[in-house]
Amino acid sequence: MILFADLGDLGLRFGINAVAMATLIFGIYYRRHGDRTLATTAGMFNIFAFAVLGKLSSVDFGLGAGFGLFAILSLFNLRSEQIGRIEIAYFFGAIAIAVICSLEGVPIGNILAISALTLVSVYVIDHPALLRGSRAIKVTLDRIDSHLLAEPETMKSVLTERLGVIVTSYEIESVNYVNELAVINLTYTKSLREARR
Repeated sequence: MILFADLGDLGLRFGINAVAMATLIFGIYYRRHGDRTLATTAGMFNIFAFAVLGKLSSVDFGLGAGFGLFAILSLFNLRSEQIGRIEIAYFFGAIAIAVICSLEGVPIGNILAISALTLVSVYVIDHPALLRGSRAIKVTLDRIDSHLLAEPETMKSVLTERLGVIVTSYEIESVNYVNELAVINLTYTKSLREARR
């Protein structure tokens, strides 16, 4: 009877994990950002993390070792390919849900409350209407004017004119003088055409 009770508890935790992960990754992330590869990867990492941590939580396993495993699982995919900051946040969230749901001794009510509050918070924070006016993009320029690197405001004006949007900030990621290329991360608001109306 104890075995069936343990399996029932594990199944309930897995069900909560699966619903919370699907809501986060497929209900929020995929609908808003549309990256099928990352959505699938984050979903699978969630399931794998739940399986590993679900087993390890039933044996004598230190909290420090659990966080170490959590960090390894998080960094494994992040080191294999360059992904954006928003993708990192969702990927981390998928694994965090697996950790929360897999720990034995945490009451089911707490798991439900934490999962629900997390999902509602993510839904609000990443809602397009919240920060409607600002967007981020990575741009590769095929021409480098070396004097612009020392003049941030002029650089901002040049980027605004070249791209046709109002550039609010930028960060130079890399400069290649051999091929005359510069990779720049920038944030912008509306187009120049809209601003001039």
